[in-house]
Amino acid sequence: MPEYCFFKKGNHITALEKTDTTGASALTNKGFEKQFEELNAPDVKRALARFADMRKEEQTTTHSFVTGAVFASLLTGLVAVAGWLFIK
Repeated sequence: MPEYCFFKKGNHITALEKTDTTGASALTNKGFEKQFEELNAPDVKRALARFADMRKEEQTTTHSFVTGAVFASLLTGLVAVAGWLFIK
């Protein structure tokens, strides 16, 4: 299976085989930014699908982490207020 690397410009993402240095330099000259992810896939379509899944999972993980931290902070605040009310 070929190894693919990804280039992004705005919302547009393109996958190229890692060995395609000519295409990579052409995309870089057009303003595309090379992404650090590289993966093996049977074809470009599946490589882009896996890349999209990876990005979606990263966003979900980040959202879950932030949401959990906010919930824990609010819960700690409520417990502190409830404790203060009962002690008073």
